[in-house]
Amino acid sequence: MSRPRGLRHGAVPLVVLLLALVAAACTDGRLEGPARPTGSGGSGEVVLASGRDVTGEAGIRKQLIDAWNAEQQREGTGRWARLVELPGSADEQRSQLLGALQSGSARYDVVNLDVTWVPEFAAAGLIRPLPGDLVDDDVVPSVARTARWDGELYAVPFNSDVGLLYYRRDYLRKAGVDDTDPFGPDTDWRTVRELRNSLADASDRLPEAYEESWTTQLDEYEGRTVNAVEAFASVPGGGPFTDGEGRYTGTERTLEAGVAELRRRTDTAYTLSAAFRSDEAESVADFADGRTAFLRHWPYVYRSLHQSLTEDQVGVAPLPGRAVLGGQNLAVTRASAQSDAARDLIGFLTGRESERCLLDAGFAATRTSAYTDDDLTCGTATSNGATGSPGATVSPGASSSGSPPAAPASGERADRMPRDGRGRPAYARDVLLPALRDAVQRPRTPQYGAFTQTFTTTLGPLFGSTPPTDAELAARLDEALRRVLGD
Repeated sequence: MSRPRGLRHGAVPLVVLLLALVAAACTDGRLEGPARPTGSGGSGEVVLASGRDVTGEAGIRKQLIDAWNAEQQREGTGRWARLVELPGSADEQRSQLLGALQSGSARYDVVNLDVTWVPEFAAAGLIRPLPGDLVDDDVVPSVARTARWDGELYAVPFNSDVGLLYYRRDYLRKAGVDDTDPFGPDTDWRTVRELRNSLADASDRLPEAYEESWTTQLDEYEGRTVNAVEAFASVPGGGPFTDGEGRYTGTERTLEAGVAELRRRTDTAYTLSAAFRSDEAESVADFADGRTAFLRHWPYVYRSLHQSLTEDQVGVAPLPGRAVLGGQNLAVTRASAQSDAARDLIGFLTGRESERCLLDAGFAATRTSAYTDDDLTCGTATSNGATGSPGATVSPGASSSGSPPAAPASGERADRMPRDGRGRPAYARDVLLPALRDAVQRPRTPQYGAFTQTFTTTLGPLFGSTPPTDAELAARLDEALRRVLGD
């Protein structure tokens, strides 16, 4: 296995660097690395643009960048990385990055891209091809595929994401369900509907807050796209809608089957009424408040939910059927004058130890070793919860396809996330890793922005007062997608 750039033999171990940085934290909770060179945009500065970090203002991403900076200072390279966090939702961040890179109005060397954006940025010539050894066999195969376009490696997976099913063990117990962990590898959505009936029969024994069996994100934004793609991909032939070159491959017949599956999943007899106008923050808040027994969401809420609920109350399983892959990848901009240093930084941030740190902090790691290698550790106090709880509470703000909203700064509350004997999140190896391996991608196309807007809008009538038939909606969808994606 090739050794990623930035993790050179003889370098100070990452755990030592990070522990030193934690010890040097300033009073407002932000971590300070070595003194930066005077000025900004200097010859040795590498600027990384990213969305907000779910683990807070002094979050694990900043810690890793500070650790790289400490290593560069120790080795006297004259390099320095600076993190620029972009405000707004994921869609707004995409627009900002596109505008900045196309106009040259901002000097970014590395950009943290949602996995669905890689084909668009690559096809537009805004990011450059990378050496193939930056993504090795340790990266989860499904995740590794998100980094390529048109036969070239254009990005390196940084943190991943996948749809999961959270459930209330205590509610199932009150409903008389013997098995309070009823979800296995072959479970489908019929199990959820059957359990809903058990919950309905036991409504007098459930808390007053309980309203309906499940909730998810169905407002008219990327959350609806993700839920719909998961439903479509779970039926035979319901696939990703595009081929390897981004051309449309759907048919009315397969779309009709997908619409029917989405209709079953969002039946108002089972779905919380608020789900149809919910985003990530609202849906997890409803679940945490006890309004539902089931929740479709991303890995980052595992930590948040366990700040107010115990393992005896809440469980998590792979999503029945197919789950969508989310996450972010790091890419080097075409205009970067620091491409060598940028690649070195990316190699460090996506290396084995860094990925273990990301996993411990609540992200879905991209490397198999983070989940399976018991000798691989991070050891930072912040990421393992010893000094506080990044993501201690459910935070507001909508996200797009696994790009979670920012959480409060660390230190607000003692970390209660369940962990295994090696300090990893307790569900990581047996639930999260298999879910990542089996996950499906959304359409791979440079026209993804047009696809998702068309997809969410065209599906809107399904959730209205007089929805069309499956065949009618499939015909509309086929015509609209053929127009934006091409044959």
